[in-house]
Amino acid sequence: MATNNFRSLVDPPTRGDGSASDSEPKADEPKGLGPVGWLRWVWRSLTSMRTALVLLLLLALAAVPGSLVPQEGRQPAQAADFRRRYPDLAPVLDRLGFFDVYSSPWFAAVYLLLFVSLAGCIVPRTRQYVRTLRSRPPAAPKRLDRLPQHAVWTTSADRGEALLTAADLLRRRRFRVDVDMAGDGSVAGEKGYLREAGNLVFHTALFGLLIALAVGSLFGTTGQKLVLEGDSFTNTLTQYDDFTPGTLASADSLQPFGFRLKGFSATYQRSGPQRGTASSFIARLSYTEREGGRARDARVEVNKPLEVGGSKVFLLGHGYAPVVTVRDGQGEIAWQGPAAFLPQDNNLTSVGVIKAPDARDREGERDGLGFSGLFLPTVQLTGKGWQSSFPATDDPVLVLTAYHGDLGLDSGKPQNVYQLDSSRMTQFRKADGSPFAQALRPGDRMELPGGAGSLTFDGIKQWASFQIARNPSNATALWSSVAMGLGLCASLFVRRRRVWVRVEPMLGGRVRIAVVGLDPGGTERTAEEVAELADELRERFPALRTATPDVNAPEPLHQEQK
Repeated sequence: MATNNFRSLVDPPTRGDGSASDSEPKADEPKGLGPVGWLRWVWRSLTSMRTALVLLLLLALAAVPGSLVPQEGRQPAQAADFRRRYPDLAPVLDRLGFFDVYSSPWFAAVYLLLFVSLAGCIVPRTRQYVRTLRSRPPAAPKRLDRLPQHAVWTTSADRGEALLTAADLLRRRRFRVDVDMAGDGSVAGEKGYLREAGNLVFHTALFGLLIALAVGSLFGTTGQKLVLEGDSFTNTLTQYDDFTPGTLASADSLQPFGFRLKGFSATYQRSGPQRGTASSFIARLSYTEREGGRARDARVEVNKPLEVGGSKVFLLGHGYAPVVTVRDGQGEIAWQGPAAFLPQDNNLTSVGVIKAPDARDREGERDGLGFSGLFLPTVQLTGKGWQSSFPATDDPVLVLTAYHGDLGLDSGKPQNVYQLDSSRMTQFRKADGSPFAQALRPGDRMELPGGAGSLTFDGIKQWASFQIARNPSNATALWSSVAMGLGLCASLFVRRRRVWVRVEPMLGGRVRIAVVGLDPGGTERTAEEVAELADELRERFPALRTATPDVNAPEPLHQEQK
Protein backbone atom coordinates (compact mmCIF):
# COMPACT_ATOMS: atom_id res chain seq x y z
CA MET A 1 0.00 0.00 0.00
CA ALA A 2 2.78 2.41 0.92
CA THR A 3 4.65 1.62 -2.32
CA ASN A 4 1.60 2.38 -4.42
CA ASN A 5 1.07 5.68 -2.65
CA PHE A 6 4.66 6.74 -3.37
CA ARG A 7 4.41 5.68 -7.00
CA SER A 8 1.20 7.63 -7.48
CA LEU A 9 3.14 10.80 -6.68
CA VAL A 10 5.69 10.03 -9.34
CA ASP A 11 3.98 8.17 -12.15
CA PRO A 12 0.24 8.78 -12.66
CA PRO A 13 -1.80 5.68 -13.55
CA THR A 14 -2.20 5.12 -17.25
CA ARG A 15 -4.40 3.09 -19.53
CA GLY A 16 -3.01 0.46 -21.75
CA ASP A 17 -2.48 3.02 -24.54
CA GLY A 18 -0.33 5.17 -22.28
CA SER A 19 -2.86 7.96 -21.66
CA ALA A 20 -3.94 9.00 -18.21
CA SER A 21 -6.71 6.85 -16.78
CA ASP A 22 -9.76 8.00 -14.85
CA SER A 23 -11.80 6.43 -12.12
CA GLU A 24 -14.72 5.32 -14.30
CA PRO A 25 -15.80 1.74 -13.63
CA LYS A 26 -15.54 -0.90 -16.28
CA ALA A 27 -18.62 -1.66 -18.33
CA ASP A 28 -18.76 -5.26 -17.15
CA GLU A 29 -18.60 -4.38 -13.43
CA PRO A 30 -21.75 -5.49 -11.51
CA LYS A 31 -24.04 -2.68 -10.45
CA GLY A 32 -25.23 -4.45 -7.30
CA LEU A 33 -22.93 -5.64 -4.53
CA GLY A 34 -24.95 -8.67 -3.54
CA PRO A 35 -24.96 -10.28 -0.06
CA VAL A 36 -21.28 -11.24 -0.16
CA GLY A 37 -20.30 -7.84 -1.48
CA TRP A 38 -22.23 -6.08 1.25
CA LEU A 39 -20.59 -8.24 3.90
CA ARG A 40 -17.17 -7.39 2.51
CA TRP A 41 -18.05 -3.70 2.43
CA VAL A 42 -19.25 -3.78 6.05
CA TRP A 43 -16.11 -5.62 7.15
CA ARG A 44 -13.78 -3.25 5.31
CA SER A 45 -15.62 -0.24 6.71
CA LEU A 46 -15.51 -1.64 10.24
CA THR A 47 -11.80 -2.48 10.08
CA SER A 48 -10.71 0.81 8.53
CA MET A 49 -8.53 3.18 10.50
CA ARG A 50 -11.11 5.94 10.23
CA THR A 51 -13.77 3.75 11.84
CA ALA A 52 -11.38 2.78 14.64
CA LEU A 53 -10.71 6.44 15.40
CA VAL A 54 -14.43 7.25 15.38
CA LEU A 55 -15.15 4.34 17.73
CA LEU A 56 -12.32 5.43 20.02
CA LEU A 57 -13.85 8.91 20.18
CA LEU A 58 -17.28 7.41 20.89
CA LEU A 59 -15.81 5.28 23.68
CA ALA A 60 -14.28 8.38 25.28
CA LEU A 61 -17.61 10.23 24.99
CA ALA A 62 -19.49 7.22 26.39
CA ALA A 63 -17.29 7.28 29.50
CA VAL A 64 -18.18 10.92 30.28
CA PRO A 65 -21.50 10.10 32.03
CA GLY A 66 -19.60 7.69 34.29
CA SER A 67 -17.62 10.62 35.70
CA LEU A 68 -20.62 12.95 36.03
CA VAL A 69 -23.24 10.60 37.48
CA PRO A 70 -22.45 8.52 40.61
CA GLN A 71 -22.14 4.86 39.69
CA GLU A 72 -24.38 2.46 41.59
CA GLY A 73 -21.75 -0.25 41.93
CA ARG A 74 -18.90 1.91 43.21
CA GLN A 75 -20.72 4.83 44.87
CA PRO A 76 -24.05 3.49 46.18
CA ALA A 77 -24.49 6.20 48.82
CA GLN A 78 -23.77 9.02 46.36
CA ALA A 79 -26.06 7.43 43.77
CA ALA A 80 -28.90 7.22 46.29
CA ASP A 81 -28.32 10.85 47.26
CA PHE A 82 -28.35 11.86 43.57
CA ARG A 83 -31.69 10.09 43.07
CA ARG A 84 -33.12 11.86 46.11
CA ARG A 85 -31.96 15.31 44.99
CA TYR A 86 -33.11 14.89 41.37
CA PRO A 87 -36.31 12.80 41.50
CA ASP A 88 -37.43 13.85 37.99
CA LEU A 89 -34.10 13.37 36.24
CA ALA A 90 -33.08 10.11 37.95
CA PRO A 91 -35.65 7.84 36.19
CA VAL A 92 -34.54 9.12 32.78
CA LEU A 93 -30.87 8.53 33.57
CA ASP A 94 -31.75 5.11 34.97
CA ARG A 95 -33.41 4.06 31.70
CA LEU A 96 -30.34 5.27 29.79
CA GLY A 97 -28.06 3.24 32.04
CA PHE A 98 -26.15 6.27 33.34
CA PHE A 99 -26.02 4.91 36.89
CA ASP A 100 -24.10 1.86 35.64
CA VAL A 101 -22.39 3.14 32.50
CA TYR A 102 -19.66 0.55 32.15
CA SER A 103 -22.12 -2.36 32.28
CA SER A 104 -24.71 -0.79 29.98
CA PRO A 105 -25.46 -2.42 26.60
CA TRP A 106 -24.61 0.69 24.58
CA PHE A 107 -21.19 1.06 26.21
CA ALA A 108 -20.49 -2.66 25.68
CA ALA A 109 -21.52 -2.33 22.02
CA VAL A 110 -19.05 0.51 21.37
CA TYR A 111 -16.36 -1.37 23.29
CA LEU A 112 -16.82 -4.60 21.32
CA LEU A 113 -17.01 -2.81 17.96
CA LEU A 114 -13.74 -1.02 18.73
CA PHE A 115 -12.23 -4.35 19.80
CA VAL A 116 -13.22 -6.02 16.49
CA SER A 117 -12.19 -2.98 14.45
CA LEU A 118 -8.70 -2.88 15.95
CA ALA A 119 -8.22 -6.63 15.49
CA GLY A 120 -9.33 -6.47 11.86
CA CYS A 121 -7.09 -3.45 11.24
CA ILE A 122 -3.93 -4.66 12.96
CA VAL A 123 -3.63 -8.14 11.44
CA PRO A 124 -3.61 -7.20 7.71
CA ARG A 125 -1.46 -4.13 8.32
CA THR A 126 1.09 -6.24 10.18
CA ARG A 127 1.26 -8.72 7.29
CA GLN A 128 1.69 -5.87 4.84
CA TYR A 129 4.40 -4.28 6.98
CA VAL A 130 6.34 -7.55 7.15
CA ARG A 131 6.13 -7.88 3.36
CA THR A 132 7.38 -4.31 2.98
CA LEU A 133 10.38 -5.00 5.23
CA ARG A 134 11.28 -8.09 3.23
CA SER A 135 10.89 -6.40 -0.15
CA ARG A 136 13.51 -4.35 -2.00
CA PRO A 137 13.30 -0.57 -2.11
CA PRO A 138 11.34 0.55 -5.19
CA ALA A 139 13.25 1.30 -8.37
CA ALA A 140 13.88 4.85 -9.46
CA PRO A 141 11.06 6.54 -11.43
CA LYS A 142 11.61 7.21 -15.13
CA ARG A 143 11.17 10.97 -14.84
CA LEU A 144 13.29 12.12 -11.92
CA ASP A 145 12.80 15.76 -12.84
CA ARG A 146 9.21 15.57 -11.63
CA LEU A 147 10.30 15.23 -8.03
CA PRO A 148 10.64 18.45 -6.00
CA GLN A 149 14.01 17.68 -4.38
CA HIS A 150 16.72 16.94 -6.94
CA ALA A 151 20.29 17.81 -7.93
CA VAL A 152 21.94 17.04 -11.29
CA TRP A 153 25.49 17.53 -12.59
CA THR A 154 27.88 16.10 -15.15
CA THR A 155 31.20 14.59 -14.17
CA SER A 156 33.98 12.41 -15.47
CA ALA A 157 33.88 9.18 -13.45
CA ASP A 158 33.42 5.46 -13.71
CA ARG A 159 29.73 4.65 -13.66
CA GLY A 160 30.07 1.58 -11.41
CA GLU A 161 32.29 3.41 -8.95
CA ALA A 162 29.79 6.28 -8.69
CA LEU A 163 26.92 3.84 -8.03
CA LEU A 164 28.83 1.94 -5.35
CA THR A 165 29.91 5.17 -3.69
CA ALA A 166 26.33 6.43 -3.63
CA ALA A 167 25.16 3.13 -2.12
CA ASP A 168 27.82 3.33 0.59
CA LEU A 169 26.86 6.90 1.50
CA LEU A 170 23.19 5.93 1.77
CA ARG A 171 23.99 2.96 4.01
CA ARG A 172 25.90 5.27 6.33
CA ARG A 173 22.73 7.32 6.62
CA ARG A 174 20.81 4.16 7.63
CA PHE A 175 18.93 3.76 4.36
CA ARG A 176 17.93 0.36 3.05
CA VAL A 177 19.74 0.23 -0.28
CA ASP A 178 19.26 -1.61 -3.56
CA VAL A 179 21.77 -1.19 -6.41
CA ASP A 180 20.71 -1.77 -10.02
CA MET A 181 23.96 -2.06 -11.97
CA ALA A 182 22.63 -3.94 -14.96
CA GLY A 183 19.43 -1.94 -15.56
CA ASP A 184 19.14 1.83 -15.67
CA GLY A 185 22.15 2.31 -13.39
CA SER A 186 20.54 3.57 -10.23
CA VAL A 187 20.66 3.22 -6.47
CA ALA A 188 17.42 3.17 -4.46
CA GLY A 189 17.42 4.03 -0.76
CA GLU A 190 14.52 4.05 1.69
CA LYS A 191 14.12 4.62 5.44
CA GLY A 192 11.53 5.69 7.98
CA TYR A 193 10.00 2.25 8.53
CA LEU A 194 9.61 3.04 12.22
CA ARG A 195 6.70 5.31 11.33
CA GLU A 196 4.50 2.41 10.35
CA ALA A 197 5.96 0.32 13.16
CA GLY A 198 4.93 3.08 15.58
CA ASN A 199 1.39 3.00 14.19
CA LEU A 200 1.22 -0.75 14.66
CA VAL A 201 2.67 -0.58 18.17
CA PHE A 202 0.17 2.14 19.12
CA HIS A 203 -2.85 0.23 17.89
CA THR A 204 -1.60 -3.11 19.24
CA ALA A 205 -1.02 -1.49 22.64
CA LEU A 206 -4.49 0.04 22.49
CA PHE A 207 -5.82 -3.44 21.78
CA GLY A 208 -3.91 -4.70 24.82
CA LEU A 209 -5.33 -1.87 26.94
CA LEU A 210 -8.86 -2.85 25.95
CA ILE A 211 -8.10 -6.45 26.95
CA ALA A 212 -6.72 -5.24 30.28
CA LEU A 213 -9.86 -3.21 30.93
CA ALA A 214 -12.03 -6.21 30.11
CA VAL A 215 -10.02 -8.49 32.41
CA GLY A 216 -10.21 -5.92 35.21
CA SER A 217 -13.96 -5.59 34.78
CA LEU A 218 -14.47 -9.36 34.78
CA PHE A 219 -12.09 -10.45 37.53
CA GLY A 220 -11.39 -7.30 39.58
CA THR A 221 -12.97 -6.49 42.95
CA THR A 222 -13.61 -3.23 44.76
CA GLY A 223 -14.89 -2.63 48.28
CA GLN A 224 -15.12 0.06 50.93
CA LYS A 225 -14.65 -0.20 54.68
CA LEU A 226 -14.88 2.34 57.50
CA VAL A 227 -12.40 1.45 60.26
CA LEU A 228 -12.27 3.04 63.71
CA GLU A 229 -8.97 3.71 65.46
CA GLY A 230 -7.86 0.51 67.12
CA ASP A 231 -10.16 -1.72 65.03
CA SER A 232 -9.06 -4.29 62.47
CA PHE A 233 -10.14 -5.37 59.00
CA THR A 234 -9.80 -8.81 57.41
CA ASN A 235 -10.14 -9.15 53.66
CA THR A 236 -13.26 -11.31 53.70
CA LEU A 237 -16.64 -10.59 52.15
CA THR A 238 -18.46 -10.14 55.47
CA GLN A 239 -16.03 -7.42 56.60
CA TYR A 240 -16.89 -4.96 53.82
CA ASP A 241 -19.40 -2.13 54.18
CA ASP A 242 -19.84 -2.21 50.41
CA PHE A 243 -18.42 -4.76 47.97
CA THR A 244 -18.51 -4.77 44.16
CA PRO A 245 -17.08 -7.91 42.53
CA GLY A 246 -16.30 -8.31 38.85
CA THR A 247 -18.63 -10.31 36.63
CA LEU A 248 -16.57 -13.49 36.98
CA ALA A 249 -14.94 -12.72 40.33
CA SER A 250 -15.84 -14.58 43.51
CA ALA A 251 -15.20 -14.24 47.22
CA ASP A 252 -12.66 -17.06 46.96
CA SER A 253 -10.40 -14.79 44.90
CA LEU A 254 -9.89 -12.36 47.80
CA GLN A 255 -6.36 -12.38 49.14
CA PRO A 256 -6.13 -13.40 52.84
CA PHE A 257 -4.57 -10.23 54.26
CA GLY A 258 -5.66 -7.93 57.05
CA PHE A 259 -4.74 -4.69 58.79
CA ARG A 260 -5.42 -2.70 61.97
CA LEU A 261 -5.79 1.07 62.12
CA LYS A 262 -3.32 2.03 64.83
CA GLY A 263 -3.97 5.74 64.51
CA PHE A 264 -4.99 8.57 62.22
CA SER A 265 -3.69 12.14 62.08
CA ALA A 266 -4.71 15.15 60.02
CA THR A 267 -3.29 18.67 59.86
CA TYR A 268 -5.06 21.77 58.52
CA GLN A 269 -4.14 25.29 57.44
CA ARG A 270 -4.68 27.59 60.41
CA SER A 271 -4.69 30.95 58.61
CA GLY A 272 -4.86 32.62 55.26
CA PRO A 273 -7.31 32.12 52.39
CA GLN A 274 -6.82 28.34 52.60
CA ARG A 275 -7.79 28.18 56.28
CA GLY A 276 -9.33 24.82 57.06
CA THR A 277 -7.77 23.09 54.05
CA ALA A 278 -6.13 19.78 54.86
CA SER A 279 -2.33 19.69 54.71
CA SER A 280 -1.96 15.97 55.30
CA PHE A 281 -3.92 12.82 56.06
CA ILE A 282 -1.92 9.91 57.47
CA ALA A 283 -3.31 6.53 58.47
CA ARG A 284 -0.89 4.36 60.44
CA LEU A 285 -1.56 0.68 59.82
CA SER A 286 -0.25 -2.64 61.01
CA TYR A 287 -0.85 -5.29 58.34
CA THR A 288 -0.22 -8.97 57.68
CA GLU A 289 -0.05 -10.54 54.24
CA ARG A 290 -1.69 -13.76 55.42
CA GLU A 291 -3.36 -15.14 58.48
CA GLY A 292 -0.80 -15.70 61.20
CA GLY A 293 1.89 -13.81 59.28
CA ARG A 294 4.33 -11.32 60.70
CA ALA A 295 2.81 -7.87 61.27
CA ARG A 296 4.38 -4.91 59.50
CA ASP A 297 3.80 -1.19 59.92
CA ALA A 298 2.79 1.04 57.04
CA ARG A 299 1.59 4.58 56.37
CA VAL A 300 -1.26 5.19 53.95
CA GLU A 301 -1.79 8.68 52.59
CA VAL A 302 -3.88 10.22 49.85
CA ASN A 303 -2.61 8.88 46.48
CA LYS A 304 -0.10 6.70 48.38
CA PRO A 305 -1.88 3.37 48.82
CA LEU A 306 -0.67 0.26 50.57
CA GLU A 307 -0.11 -2.64 48.18
CA VAL A 308 -0.49 -6.03 49.81
CA GLY A 309 -1.57 -9.43 48.59
CA GLY A 310 -2.16 -8.23 45.02
CA SER A 311 -4.60 -5.57 46.28
CA LYS A 312 -4.24 -1.85 46.92
CA VAL A 313 -5.59 -0.13 50.02
CA PHE A 314 -6.51 3.51 49.29
CA LEU A 315 -7.34 6.15 51.88
CA LEU A 316 -10.68 7.72 50.92
CA GLY A 317 -11.71 9.91 53.84
CA HIS A 318 -11.90 10.32 57.59
CA GLY A 319 -14.12 11.63 60.34
CA TYR A 320 -14.81 11.53 64.05
CA ALA A 321 -16.44 8.97 66.33
CA PRO A 322 -17.66 10.25 69.71
CA VAL A 323 -17.11 7.69 72.47
CA VAL A 324 -20.23 7.43 74.64
CA THR A 325 -21.71 5.28 77.40
CA VAL A 326 -25.48 4.71 77.38
CA ARG A 327 -27.19 3.53 80.59
CA ASP A 328 -30.82 2.46 80.70
CA GLY A 329 -33.49 3.01 83.34
CA GLN A 330 -32.01 0.18 85.40
CA GLY A 331 -28.65 1.92 85.56
CA GLU A 332 -27.06 -0.82 83.47
CA ILE A 333 -24.77 -0.13 80.50
CA ALA A 334 -26.94 -0.64 77.43
CA TRP A 335 -24.30 0.41 74.92
CA GLN A 336 -20.74 1.69 75.11
CA GLY A 337 -18.12 2.61 72.55
CA PRO A 338 -17.36 4.91 69.62
CA ALA A 339 -20.08 5.79 67.11
CA ALA A 340 -18.95 6.98 63.68
CA PHE A 341 -20.48 10.29 62.56
CA LEU A 342 -20.41 11.13 58.84
CA PRO A 343 -19.05 14.53 57.66
CA GLN A 344 -21.40 16.87 55.81
CA ASP A 345 -19.07 19.76 54.89
CA ASN A 346 -15.40 20.73 54.71
CA ASN A 347 -15.37 21.73 58.38
CA LEU A 348 -16.52 18.19 59.27
CA THR A 349 -19.92 19.08 60.66
CA SER A 350 -21.02 15.47 61.09
CA VAL A 351 -24.29 13.62 61.58
CA GLY A 352 -24.76 10.27 63.24
CA VAL A 353 -26.85 8.04 65.46
CA ILE A 354 -26.38 5.94 68.58
CA LYS A 355 -28.53 2.84 69.09
CA ALA A 356 -29.12 0.85 72.29
CA PRO A 357 -31.82 -1.67 71.31
CA ASP A 358 -31.54 -3.75 74.51
CA ALA A 359 -32.11 -0.91 76.97
CA ARG A 360 -34.83 -1.32 79.64
CA ASP A 361 -37.00 1.21 81.39
CA ARG A 362 -37.37 1.73 85.18
CA GLU A 363 -39.86 -1.16 85.40
CA GLY A 364 -37.47 -3.54 83.66
CA GLU A 365 -39.43 -3.66 80.40
CA ARG A 366 -37.48 -3.56 77.16
CA ASP A 367 -37.50 -0.02 75.82
CA GLY A 368 -34.80 0.71 73.27
CA LEU A 369 -32.97 4.03 73.29
CA GLY A 370 -31.87 5.92 70.23
CA PHE A 371 -29.97 9.18 69.81
CA SER A 372 -29.40 11.28 66.70
CA GLY A 373 -27.68 14.60 66.19
CA LEU A 374 -24.51 16.44 65.25
CA PHE A 375 -20.86 16.30 66.14
CA LEU A 376 -19.08 19.66 65.77
CA PRO A 377 -15.24 19.57 65.96
CA THR A 378 -15.13 23.34 66.55
CA VAL A 379 -18.57 24.51 67.63
CA GLN A 380 -20.16 27.68 66.29
CA LEU A 381 -23.77 28.70 66.88
CA THR A 382 -25.09 30.89 64.06
CA GLY A 383 -28.44 32.05 62.83
CA LYS A 384 -28.62 28.86 60.76
CA GLY A 385 -28.09 26.68 63.81
CA TRP A 386 -25.23 24.55 65.10
CA GLN A 387 -22.20 24.45 62.77
CA SER A 388 -18.49 23.70 62.85
CA SER A 389 -16.07 26.52 62.00
CA PHE A 390 -12.90 24.39 61.71
CA PRO A 391 -12.25 20.68 60.97
CA ALA A 392 -9.88 20.09 63.91
CA THR A 393 -11.23 19.30 67.40
CA ASP A 394 -10.52 22.73 68.90
CA ASP A 395 -13.86 22.97 70.75
CA PRO A 396 -15.79 19.73 70.19
CA VAL A 397 -19.49 19.52 70.99
CA LEU A 398 -21.97 16.68 70.61
CA VAL A 399 -25.59 17.83 70.11
CA LEU A 400 -28.14 15.02 70.56
CA THR A 401 -31.84 14.43 70.77
CA ALA A 402 -33.21 11.17 72.23
CA TYR A 403 -35.93 8.64 71.40
CA HIS A 404 -37.28 5.51 73.06
CA GLY A 405 -39.22 2.56 71.74
CA ASP A 406 -38.70 -0.09 69.06
CA LEU A 407 -35.65 0.64 66.85
CA GLY A 408 -36.86 -1.87 64.25
CA LEU A 409 -33.68 -3.94 64.32
CA ASP A 410 -35.67 -7.17 64.81
CA SER A 411 -38.10 -6.52 61.95
CA GLY A 412 -36.01 -8.45 59.43
CA LYS A 413 -35.68 -5.45 57.13
CA PRO A 414 -32.16 -4.16 56.36
CA GLN A 415 -31.37 -0.88 58.09
CA ASN A 416 -28.69 1.72 57.58
CA VAL A 417 -26.37 1.75 60.59
CA TYR A 418 -25.90 5.51 60.16
CA GLN A 419 -29.64 6.33 60.25
CA LEU A 420 -32.23 6.04 63.00
CA ASP A 421 -35.67 4.65 62.12
CA SER A 422 -37.89 6.61 64.49
CA SER A 423 -41.21 5.59 62.93
CA ARG A 424 -41.98 3.30 65.92
CA MET A 425 -40.26 5.44 68.54
CA THR A 426 -41.27 8.37 70.70
CA GLN A 427 -39.08 11.43 71.09
CA PHE A 428 -38.31 12.51 74.63
CA ARG A 429 -39.76 15.90 75.51
CA LYS A 430 -39.15 18.49 78.18
CA ALA A 431 -41.69 19.50 80.80
CA ASP A 432 -42.93 22.32 78.53
CA GLY A 433 -43.54 19.86 75.68
CA SER A 434 -40.60 20.94 73.49
CA PRO A 435 -38.28 18.26 72.02
CA PHE A 436 -35.57 17.17 74.41
CA ALA A 437 -32.02 17.92 73.18
CA GLN A 438 -28.69 18.74 74.79
CA ALA A 439 -25.21 19.91 73.78
CA LEU A 440 -22.41 17.92 75.39
CA ARG A 441 -18.71 18.51 75.71
CA PRO A 442 -16.31 15.67 76.55
CA GLY A 443 -17.07 14.53 80.09
CA ASP A 444 -20.65 15.86 80.13
CA ARG A 445 -23.66 13.70 80.96
CA MET A 446 -27.18 13.74 79.52
CA GLU A 447 -29.98 12.66 81.89
CA LEU A 448 -33.07 11.45 80.06
CA PRO A 449 -36.50 12.62 81.28
CA GLY A 450 -38.41 10.37 83.63
CA GLY A 451 -35.33 8.47 84.74
CA ALA A 452 -35.27 6.55 81.43
CA GLY A 453 -31.47 6.50 81.43
CA SER A 454 -28.45 8.61 80.59
CA LEU A 455 -25.67 9.18 78.06
CA THR A 456 -22.11 10.21 78.90
CA PHE A 457 -19.77 11.81 76.34
CA ASP A 458 -16.50 10.02 77.23
CA GLY A 459 -14.14 11.16 74.46
CA ILE A 460 -13.36 11.21 70.76
CA LYS A 461 -11.82 8.75 68.35
CA GLN A 462 -11.16 9.12 64.65
CA TRP A 463 -12.06 6.80 61.81
CA ALA A 464 -10.76 6.36 58.29
CA SER A 465 -12.51 4.93 55.25
CA PHE A 466 -10.54 2.76 52.85
CA GLN A 467 -11.09 1.37 49.39
CA ILE A 468 -9.64 -2.07 48.82
CA ALA A 469 -9.25 -2.71 45.10
CA ARG A 470 -7.79 -5.65 43.23
CA ASN A 471 -7.23 -5.54 39.48
CA PRO A 472 -5.26 -8.46 37.98
CA SER A 473 -4.61 -6.53 34.76
CA ASN A 474 -2.94 -3.42 36.21
CA ALA A 475 0.52 -4.36 34.88
CA THR A 476 -0.87 -5.05 31.40
CA ALA A 477 -2.68 -1.72 31.36
CA LEU A 478 0.46 0.13 32.51
CA TRP A 479 2.79 -1.35 29.90
CA SER A 480 0.14 -0.97 27.20
CA SER A 481 -0.09 2.74 28.02
CA VAL A 482 3.71 3.10 27.87
CA ALA A 483 3.80 1.29 24.52
CA MET A 484 1.02 3.53 23.20
CA GLY A 485 3.06 6.62 24.06
CA LEU A 486 6.20 5.28 22.38
CA GLY A 487 4.29 4.18 19.30
CA LEU A 488 2.56 7.53 19.02
CA CYS A 489 5.89 9.38 19.22
CA ALA A 490 7.35 7.18 16.46
CA SER A 491 4.34 7.69 14.21
CA LEU A 492 4.41 11.47 14.70
CA PHE A 493 8.13 12.22 14.45
CA VAL A 494 9.49 9.59 12.05
CA ARG A 495 9.04 10.33 8.34
CA ARG A 496 9.07 7.83 5.50
CA ARG A 497 11.66 8.98 2.92
CA ARG A 498 13.09 7.67 -0.35
CA VAL A 499 16.22 8.74 -2.20
CA TRP A 500 17.43 7.67 -5.65
CA VAL A 501 20.76 8.20 -7.34
CA ARG A 502 20.93 7.60 -11.10
CA VAL A 503 24.18 7.60 -13.07
CA GLU A 504 23.59 7.93 -16.86
CA PRO A 505 26.42 7.49 -19.39
CA MET A 506 27.11 10.37 -21.79
CA LEU A 507 29.41 11.01 -24.75
CA GLY A 508 33.09 11.44 -24.15
CA GLY A 509 33.30 9.08 -21.16
CA ARG A 510 31.28 11.39 -19.02
CA VAL A 511 28.33 10.52 -16.79
CA ARG A 512 25.43 12.53 -15.48
CA ILE A 513 24.59 12.01 -11.79
CA ALA A 514 21.07 12.78 -10.56
CA VAL A 515 20.19 12.73 -6.86
CA VAL A 516 16.48 12.99 -6.03
CA GLY A 517 14.32 12.51 -2.94
CA LEU A 518 10.67 11.96 -2.15
CA ASP A 519 8.78 12.65 1.09
CA PRO A 520 4.96 12.58 1.04
CA GLY A 521 4.92 14.85 4.08
CA GLY A 522 6.85 17.56 2.30
CA THR A 523 9.25 18.16 5.18
CA GLU A 524 12.47 20.13 4.77
CA ARG A 525 14.51 17.24 6.15
CA THR A 526 14.33 15.33 2.85
CA ALA A 527 15.60 18.35 0.91
CA GLU A 528 18.48 18.66 3.38
CA GLU A 529 19.37 14.97 3.03
CA VAL A 530 19.33 15.22 -0.77
CA ALA A 531 21.51 18.32 -0.64
CA GLU A 532 23.98 16.72 1.81
CA LEU A 533 24.21 13.52 -0.26
CA ALA A 534 24.71 15.52 -3.46
CA ASP A 535 27.47 17.61 -1.82
CA GLU A 536 29.32 14.48 -0.66
CA LEU A 537 29.09 12.94 -4.14
CA ARG A 538 30.30 16.21 -5.74
CA GLU A 539 33.37 16.15 -3.51
CA ARG A 540 34.29 12.73 -4.88
CA PHE A 541 33.02 13.33 -8.40
CA PRO A 542 33.38 17.07 -9.13
CA ALA A 543 31.19 18.69 -11.75
CA LEU A 544 32.79 19.42 -15.13
CA ARG A 545 32.93 22.93 -16.51
CA THR A 546 30.68 23.19 -19.53
CA ALA A 547 30.83 25.89 -22.16
CA THR A 548 27.13 25.62 -22.95
CA PRO A 549 24.51 24.55 -20.45
CA ASP A 550 22.49 21.45 -21.02
CA VAL A 551 19.00 22.81 -21.66
CA ASN A 552 17.43 19.38 -21.24
CA ALA A 553 18.90 18.81 -17.77
CA PRO A 554 16.75 19.74 -14.73
CA GLU A 555 17.87 22.69 -12.69
CA PRO A 556 20.17 21.46 -9.86
CA LEU A 557 19.35 22.03 -6.22
CA HIS A 558 22.76 23.74 -5.72
CA GLN A 559 24.91 25.57 -8.21
CA GLU A 560 27.66 23.42 -9.68
CA GLN A 561 31.07 24.04 -8.26
CA LYS A 562 33.25 26.21 -10.49
